[in-house]
Amino acid sequence: AAARLAAEQEVENLSGLSPNPEKDIFVVRENRTTCLMAEFAAKFIVPYDVWASNYVDLITEQAEIPLSRGAEMKGKCGTNESELEISWLEQAYTLKLFFLKEGHNTSRGQEAFWRLSRIQFTYDTSEHTYFKDAVSPGKHTANSHRLSALVTPAGKSYECQAQQTISLLSSDHQKSVQLLLSEVRIQPFDIAADFVFSEEHKCPVDQREQLEETLPLILGLILGLVIVITLCVYHIHHKLTANQVQIPRDRSQYKHMG
Repeated sequence: AAARLAAEQEVENLSGLSPNPEKDIFVVRENRTTCLMAEFAAKFIVPYDVWASNYVDLITEQAEIPLSRGAEMKGKCGTNESELEISWLEQAYTLKLFFLKEGHNTSRGQEAFWRLSRIQFTYDTSEHTYFKDAVSPGKHTANSHRLSALVTPAGKSYECQAQQTISLLSSDHQKSVQLLLSEVRIQPFDIAADFVFSEEHKCPVDQREQLEETLPLILGLILGLVIVITLCVYHIHHKLTANQVQIPRDRSQYKHMG
């Protein structure tokens, strides 16, 4: 049964297809059908302690850890719960994303949505690519706390080009690890077509930026329309008044009448 399950599930890192070297693409397929897709650029800001020059005091440095393109991945799809696990640099770093699909009551009745419900990031401060001379090097785990992110109506994909910051609490003396996400497109449920995202649900920041971009155009069109209407009204009024009989204002001009 385990062999059959492994044969029916496929995981693919398609990051090489992205023109952005910082953006990664991951796909999970079950029974030859795409059940989870994720595209995003990710970077972690991780504080860690090093000795000061006097070797008595501790100072805090920051490691900036990007998600590597050569990452390994695992995935799990379910009706209401899905997971994506990504590890890189010989599993020195592992990112786990947990998604949850649920419903709630509204004035329009029962509505379903999905969200990113939990993030777990495991890192090793003894890895020397990003950590230099860390005190007491070893593995630590950073977790989200009561997370409800990327909330999206069921059947749609989440899209957000703007950078988002999510804070994680580390087991390393309760330090705060920052996850920076950008160029995000994710759908962990209800993918209708193989390798194709469903209709996007844009994040509020992108919606606001799109409005800011289109608002000047809309105002310009409205202003142009007002000018055209004004000119048309003036032209019609001028034409009507030109065709009316002009009554002389000088009474001496009435002598020939009668």
